[in-house]
Amino acid sequence: MKIDPFGVEIWMNEWETSCEWNLAETCVESLTIQELLTLTGRNANDLSDLLDMKMTYGAIEGSDRLRQAIAALYDKQSVKNIIVTHGTIGANMLVHRTLVSAGDRVVAVVPTYQQHYSIPASIGADVHQLQLREDNAFLPDLDELRELVTPDTRLIALNNPNNPTGALMNRAMLEDIAAIARAADAWILCDEVYRGTDQAGSGMTESIADIYEKGISTAGMSKAYSLAGLRLGWIAAPKQVIEAVTIHRDYDTISVGMIDDHFAALALENRDKVLARSQRITRGNLAILHDWVTHEPKMSWVRPRSGTTALLKYDLPINSRDFCVKLLQETGVMFTPGSALNMEGYVRVGYANGPDILKEGLSRVSKFLSEQGQDDETVGSQRS
Repeated sequence: MKIDPFGVEIWMNEWETSCEWNLAETCVESLTIQELLTLTGRNANDLSDLLDMKMTYGAIEGSDRLRQAIAALYDKQSVKNIIVTHGTIGANMLVHRTLVSAGDRVVAVVPTYQQHYSIPASIGADVHQLQLREDNAFLPDLDELRELVTPDTRLIALNNPNNPTGALMNRAMLEDIAAIARAADAWILCDEVYRGTDQAGSGMTESIADIYEKGISTAGMSKAYSLAGLRLGWIAAPKQVIEAVTIHRDYDTISVGMIDDHFAALALENRDKVLARSQRITRGNLAILHDWVTHEPKMSWVRPRSGTTALLKYDLPINSRDFCVKLLQETGVMFTPGSALNMEGYVRVGYANGPDILKEGLSRVSKFLSEQGQDDETVGSQRS
């Protein structure tokens, strides 16, 4: 099977271990096990509960305890609608491989995580992309979607809250999209890994699994729950999808780790405390980023309404990869180039690390941008 190189992951693998100020990170600042125990009202003594845990495969589909905690994140899902996976990345892969065959029509809303168009394309699907635009606040144009979703459409792939833009589709828009899918009898896969990070209210985005009878939600512990190291995700879907996914899952998963299952369940059983911490970080840091963008003449944006990332348009005569490499080499600050997301002329900024990291990183970027302006003036005077 031939598949396109994964732009974002290649960029992250190349640079994230060598940067000094990581403003490309997409997870809310990661928790230590000690911090998780403290948040959930426990202490190190509770680790003794793990000493008698036998290191077998455990519950193949995920423990009942964990799946109950996941189902509680939704309005209409029960344990039978949940299966546990190796991260959201594993959940997305399983859904695409289960539902999509060669020749199927797939509509993917982009920019998004590259899985949602490259995997179906690798299977041989007929993939059509709906491009989000800045002039529409990076929300899908529903008239364009109606044109793309023909009666033979098999799957619509969404990402809500959106990575990289931070745009957020509300319930009314999701219901409109569900109506479009229903008319074509198409499935909707919605990658909801950033769910829980909305900038207003409870922070919890409406889930497509609760809105549409053929809606499939994928999510995991990495972004909003600050536990990427567990490598644990899930699929919430109609029972028939879960049963079909299980057949494919037997070939590449068997089960997740029992310790991962344990700590994920603990975090989700105390999701109010974990998400409150995440929202304090993302809401406080977005205010910092907003103030920076407002005073930085070479940067503009559509302010995110959710998630942990923002897509910034920069005003410099340089492509995004060269911009980001130069920024890294001269300041130690890491952004993600828009070219890795098929969004040339932009950079993606992650704003969910500690506020001190964000502030210092942005300060260095401002100095860098100011120097680029001086370089331009010097070149101009030399030419004249």
